[in-house]
Amino acid sequence: EEAVHYNINILLGPGVCIKRNPLCGRNFEYFSEDPYLAGKMALEEVKGVQSKNVGVCLKHFALNNAENYRFMGNSICDERAMREIYLKTFEIIVKEAKPHTLMCAYNKINGEYCSENRWLLTEVLRQEWGFDGVVMSDWGATHNRVKGIYSGLDLEMPGDTDICRKWLLDAIKNGSLKIEDLNKAVKNILELTNRYKDNLKIEEVDWEKHNKLAGEIAEDSAVLLKNDDVLPLKVTENILVVGDLFEKMRYQGAGSSMINPAFLSTPKIAFDDHKINYDFYRGYLENEIDVNKKLIDEVLINANRYDKILVFAGLTDYVESEGCDRKNMSLPSNQLELIKALIDTGKKVIVILYGGSPVELPFKNKVSAILNMYLPGQNGGNATYNLLFGIKSPCGKLAETWVNNYSDVPFGNEFSKSVNEIYKESIFVGYRYYLTCKKNVCYPFGYGLSYTKFDYSNINVEEENNEFKITCKITNVGKYDGAEIVQLYVKYPCGVFKPIKELKGFSKVYLKRNESKEVTIV
Repeated sequence: EEAVHYNINILLGPGVCIKRNPLCGRNFEYFSEDPYLAGKMALEEVKGVQSKNVGVCLKHFALNNAENYRFMGNSICDERAMREIYLKTFEIIVKEAKPHTLMCAYNKINGEYCSENRWLLTEVLRQEWGFDGVVMSDWGATHNRVKGIYSGLDLEMPGDTDICRKWLLDAIKNGSLKIEDLNKAVKNILELTNRYKDNLKIEEVDWEKHNKLAGEIAEDSAVLLKNDDVLPLKVTENILVVGDLFEKMRYQGAGSSMINPAFLSTPKIAFDDHKINYDFYRGYLENEIDVNKKLIDEVLINANRYDKILVFAGLTDYVESEGCDRKNMSLPSNQLELIKALIDTGKKVIVILYGGSPVELPFKNKVSAILNMYLPGQNGGNATYNLLFGIKSPCGKLAETWVNNYSDVPFGNEFSKSVNEIYKESIFVGYRYYLTCKKNVCYPFGYGLSYTKFDYSNINVEEENNEFKITCKITNVGKYDGAEIVQLYVKYPCGVFKPIKELKGFSKVYLKRNESKEVTIV
């Protein structure tokens, strides 16, 4: 609705690349390490956006899993891994939602740039999957414009390049490009513009309703990683609040995706609006990484007066951004030093995390709770408040594995170190690797706690018409209203070398206290 209000016909998203390595600088834009989950989540976004006759631009096609060498990187990957993991998300969405446009990536695949890769853009995308929209380049991702047209690249972005126009005209004249190939691209563009010719601008937008929805999405997406019965908090408690991100909550990723929101709530604004009794100390500077001992000492002098300490921490724009991969999986050193000092006080320390990617949690066993808000959007402050004080029970599950140490990531020491990015792990990405190799992790894929408890019963499997229908009864047996995500994993009985299990279905069910519902996954 907001896009239509601003006369925008196409949104440049969703990004559905696989989170192959936790250090990828653009992971905050992507959905998951699992292609089924990423495909199904993004599929619903595409269907929703396009229901308003606003087109999406599915991106970045394909194997765009690192940032350091993104303009010239060469993703070297076997076809089985491409088909089962990296292309699968795109296939699900193209076949089931018919996205209006698709954006090809900067990188090469096995030696050929995506923008001029006929196997990728024509044979797989159009001929196998039936894509009938426009293929555009990422910004500045074209190299040989003539070869691009032949391969299936319709639109060069940001475009209007004199030299590329000359190349095309010269190629038509000398016969190295067929007019039929150029006409295909022109026809695709004309059909795209024709889609939106009758779009009427929405004059009035309910910005407050959209802001409320943003808050609900943030609440539903947050993941409670740990809770030693210290959450939810009581509004009557006197709390010590520490950390620059309390006032300067990071709510969106850094790079081309940055927007100016219509509203913006921070935890501080939400605490003040609800008249929470707290004292605040910065503890660290959000725009620095080095330890500031003076700020830490200021907190420690006052810590004795409180039972519970809330620490707002996470990845800032200075350590996580589009255009470069993260140097390590660590939180900034000034935050780690602060958390260690607060643990040493013997008080109950509750960590609230913001950021787009997993981090190492060396303090996990010594703090009382960890609430991971990820990047919660413009109404993330109110969402954080509602979760901390039990107005809403956390119900999100991890869409990616959180390892204990980066050294546990397969071939992590080779990631993004050179132009050639070799996918040595093949299909064993994320949990497929950790489960199959029996690797201990910090928090597994699909993990997430709640303030309430759920009971599973009456699990039944039926086979009919080449499909399996799995049903089970879920009951909320705890003290809070909440939601459970039922996850279905499949183990293959055939002799093909496969991961131990793979996600093949999920369903989120909302239950009030003592309520039961039957869940069906096909």
